[in-house]
Amino acid sequence: MSTVIKVENLSKLYRLGNVGLGTLTDDLNRWWHTVRGKEDPYLKIGDENECLKKGLSEYIWALRDINFEVKEGEVLGIIGRNGAGKSTLLKILSRTTTPTRGKVKIKGRVASLLEVGTGFHPELTGRENIFLNGAILGMHKTDIQQNFDEIVDFSGVERYIDTPVKRYSSGMYVRLAFAVAAYLKPDILIVDEVLAVGDAEFQKKALGKMKDVSKEGGRTVLFVSHNMEAILNLCSQSILLTNGVISQVGSTSSIIDKYLIVNEIQKDKIDLSLISRDINLKQNIAFKSISLINQHSLNWQIKYKQPLIFKFEIEVINEVDQFEIGIALFTNNDFEIVSSLSSDFTFLKNLKRGIHRINYSFEDFYLLPNSYKVGIGIRSEKGNEDYIPMACHFEILISEKSANDKSNTRKGILVPKTKISFN
Repeated sequence: MSTVIKVENLSKLYRLGNVGLGTLTDDLNRWWHTVRGKEDPYLKIGDENECLKKGLSEYIWALRDINFEVKEGEVLGIIGRNGAGKSTLLKILSRTTTPTRGKVKIKGRVASLLEVGTGFHPELTGRENIFLNGAILGMHKTDIQQNFDEIVDFSGVERYIDTPVKRYSSGMYVRLAFAVAAYLKPDILIVDEVLAVGDAEFQKKALGKMKDVSKEGGRTVLFVSHNMEAILNLCSQSILLTNGVISQVGSTSSIIDKYLIVNEIQKDKIDLSLISRDINLKQNIAFKSISLINQHSLNWQIKYKQPLIFKFEIEVINEVDQFEIGIALFTNNDFEIVSSLSSDFTFLKNLKRGIHRINYSFEDFYLLPNSYKVGIGIRSEKGNEDYIPMACHFEILISEKSANDKSNTRKGILVPKTKISFN
């Protein structure tokens, strides 16, 4: 695959306080260094972009010496706390601001969704803004017309398509803007946290569309979000930004782990309703969330030889006479260690409509210290209901007991004892 984005030594310096060019003395000093072929002297005094502490300089490095490449068709996640430089990086890649130094090489057309109303003229209608955005992307009118119905249908704002967008809610704005960006077929789609403005149903649709854009269209996606489940579900590779510098590049699961450890963030439960998957329109039961009991310190870590207990929230949409839940555990290399069906030891019957909480526990089942993935499914007498091949991942911690345990030489027991309880 060819490289479509190449970033070399990218840096961005901002001046704090009032926006302006500074004093005449500052300008003369810069000019004097420039004519002598020397670096801007104010680039040497910028502070690190640390939001939580007071700096000594009026200049800060929002980004400093950023280097990475993105291949064609790759979906790259960009993770970091507020103020880490994520939005600044996307603005430079979208060419809405310029770097202080460094180079960005981009191959292909770029569509960006960085904030509510990006690229929209408030006085124009939704219809007019679709054609305006297409023209900005360099598309012909006939190409835009071919995709127009799909854009409107995906956005769900057909009733308001001939209304000026200044009268749209922020959610309607984002729905239409994302639909335009996704369906007008840019080579590179850049999406910031703006999707969080939409409701849960739209977020699910948007994540699914971004996955389709990458897999089927071979287009590249850069995605910034504080929703770790969405990042994990969508992106195979991610970048961790810390105070304007790249602290790690690698697989998304390892990047998320480091981000959570560095920022001491607790993941009490994962909202499964935001994870994109194929859902039957006649669905009777759906997973809502998953959490792990017996978590040690940071969530999704448990001590060696502690009971492995998952807590599910499921929603019964239409009452069913009988159903079963299945769980499969995998290594990070997607090797299945064990799978378990609730029907092997109990029957789940006659749950009323609404939300129900279920504990699914593995008893006398000990995994060696490592990281693991969890796939889950639910099925009723009416057929398959919900299936999430990668619902979460967890880690068994190394301990003195695990290091000295010579008896446990396998990575798992093929037929574990399991138990289900409602709470």
